[in-house]
Amino acid sequence: MRSVAGLIVVVAVATMYLYLLSTYLPPGPRRLAAERGREDGERDVEAGEERGGFSLKFPSDLEELRDQAALLRFYRTEHADYVLLLFCSAYLYKQAFAIPGSSFLNILAGALFGPWEGLILACTLTTVGSMFCYLLSQGFGKQHVVRWFPGKVALLQKKVEENRSSLFFFLLFLRLFPMTPNWFLNMASPVLNVPLTMFFSSVFIGLIPYNFICVRTGAVLSEISSLDDIFTWGRALQLLAIACAALLPGALLRHCAYGRLHLDGLQSNGVIGAHQKST
Repeated sequence: MRSVAGLIVVVAVATMYLYLLSTYLPPGPRRLAAERGREDGERDVEAGEERGGFSLKFPSDLEELRDQAALLRFYRTEHADYVLLLFCSAYLYKQAFAIPGSSFLNILAGALFGPWEGLILACTLTTVGSMFCYLLSQGFGKQHVVRWFPGKVALLQKKVEENRSSLFFFLLFLRLFPMTPNWFLNMASPVLNVPLTMFFSSVFIGLIPYNFICVRTGAVLSEISSLDDIFTWGRALQLLAIACAALLPGALLRHCAYGRLHLDGLQSNGVIGAHQKST
């Protein structure tokens, strides 16, 4: 009972912090547009007002993602540090409390910070946020994870023991391939006695391809102003290069380590789902 109460306190404090951070904003786009006469900012504000006004929230679809990116890009012209703090806080909140949908934040990172700075930021925040989730599970929720997901934990425990001699490669495999949701791996790793240092490294390395795809997608979307921009040879070759770069690490791991890993039974269990991966 104390563990539940402690977790509730942590969630409440973090939620209040994020609420205050997103509510007490610095001078908004309207003032900046009036002072600077930025036509693009004025168009963004007018478009936002036509759809019911701007508000900071977690994007749940591409339309909301576009609105949030426009608003935050405009804020960033005068408040770059604040936008960075807000983005990092929102990202860590999602990761720490295993809230699905951080892929939208990866795309937003690419749109706001560019492909390379966005990638570094996304990889760092994914890793740190996952570590927070690991520590919260270790401190407050190990028994609840076992109680809520007994079959999934039992199967992963068996596979971890079978792959103990190649545990790092096994963890990388689970991150690189969509075999189980990342939020569940984050919560279950303390139960499986995965060392924190190995957990940290496997998350950082294993999610680079996934983060790379999302961030590059965001960077590309931020450069597209019409459908005609999509159907060009340059854009097609860029997207092809992104796909190849993202698939290469997984192909190398499969070639080098697949024979040493014991994976039988994973795909027949409810832990696994071809489209369940979430960060």
